[in-house]
Amino acid sequence: MAEARRRLRTLLNDWGVDEDMCSDAGLVLSELFTNAVRHSDSEKIVCGLRLTPEALRLEVADEGRGATEPRTREATADEEGGRGLLLVGALARAWGVLPCTDGRGRVVWAVLGRGTAP
Repeated sequence: MAEARRRLRTLLNDWGVDEDMCSDAGLVLSELFTNAVRHSDSEKIVCGLRLTPEALRLEVADEGRGATEPRTREATADEEGGRGLLLVGALARAWGVLPCTDGRGRVVWAVLGRGTAP
């Protein structure tokens, strides 16, 4: 995960993205990637991103082997995890889940707005 965040930060810095968005994008990518590792039983996970003047779209594609689709949930105060997608929802303008174009797996995506609060 550290390598993915480093590559993301380097690429976004090269593209001239401001520090706040770089930090938010790193957190969102970490949450989406970690969920794919923990819950999808995938052998291959792929990250992608697209930058426009208005937004940054982050995508994490897995092989979709998890028992359930990613969704937010209420975590108890004692639980160490379970808040990742709530964080994604707080940082992103929108997020969701789509089937992969080849029909094998799913893509969890998030869109971060540029220059304005989500």
